[in-house]
This record gives sequence, C-alpha cells and structure tokens, in this order.
Amino acid sequence: MPTPRTTVKRHAERGAYDRAAIDAILDEALICHVGFVQDRQPYVIPTIHARDGDTLYLHGSPGSRMLRTIRTGIEVCVTVTLLDGLVLARSVYNHSMNYRSVVVLGRAAELADRAEKLHAMEVVVEHIVPGRWAEARQPNEGEIDGTTILALPLEEASAKVRTGPPKDFDEDLSLPVWAGVIPLDLRRGRPYAETT
Repeated sequence: MPTPRTTVKRHAERGAYDRAAIDAILDEALICHVGFVQDRQPYVIPTIHARDGDTLYLHGSPGSRMLRTIRTGIEVCVTVTLLDGLVLARSVYNHSMNYRSVVVLGRAAELADRAEKLHAMEVVVEHIVPGRWAEARQPNEGEIDGTTILALPLEEASAKVRTGPPKDFDEDLSLPVWAGVIPLDLRRGRPYAETT
C-alpha cells in the first residue's frame, strides 16, 4: 500500500506497490544505497543488504559512521536499482534507461540478541552466494560482536519500473536514426581461486 512518501509522482504509471514486485527487486540486487542525515549533512553510502521476510538487514563494522548514526533511530532512505537496458531514441531528448528500483523509508533498529544477529549474518551471506554459509567457517564470538546489524522494517516501500522501447515523438519517427534497446545485465563470471 503506497504512502504519501512512497507514491511515485513522476511517471506514476511506473509505480509498483505490491510486495512481490518490491521483494523481487530487493532480492536480486546485491548492493543498496543508504541515505541519512548527520549534523545537517546528507550522506548516501553503498552497502550490502539482504531481505528476510518483512525485514531488510544492513550490516557492517561497529565503526561505521552510517550504522552508528542510523541505529539512533533517525529516518533513513534505502534504495536499490537494477539497470536492464539503455534505451536509445531517435532524438537525444527521448533517450532513457530500462530499470527496476525500490525505495524503502523508515527507522532501523540494531539487533542485540546473539541468535538474531547470527541469523541475520546467515541471511546476508546467503543473499550474496547461496549455499556459502554451510561451506565456510561460522563466525566466532569476536566476529559476531565485531558486526553491527540493523533491521529495517519493510512497512513503507515502493518500486518504480521502466520497460520497453523508446518513446519517440511522432515527428521523429521518420528520421534515419537507429532506435532501440541495448540490453544490460549483471552476470557472475568464472570463479578463480585465491592465490597465496
């Protein structure tokens, strides 16, 4: 359900508010950007995220200014964007991009319970490389203590999606200029072993 803060205004037809669409974008994205204000200065920091049901986890070092600031309960804005294609029109003005994006607003709370932190750490690792949690060494107490994890409820979120070909003006359709979409995607490359 959109709120006044998450209702898409520019190109409202691109707005999506159902949780399935929002969750799919959050789950596919490997990085998010977290916006917050500290001492009247806005910051936007890229970081790893993972979704678990109705919760978005953010994690990092206890020394992180971002996490130290956010855990005080201030309002944050988390965004993800998946770029699907470059849209080339016959006029430069109508060039665009095909994308899927999500905006999440709210206040994050720090996880203090050891079991909750450990679960969140597993969710983050599994989000990045499924199956890796069972293969690698589990975190020890010092590593658990040395990780801050914040939980942001997915109560106020929306998606915005642009798909399809360019939208040329009628008077430009006869121009002898190629128009179309150059697809883009993020693919995992061939793994290579660490060398020592």
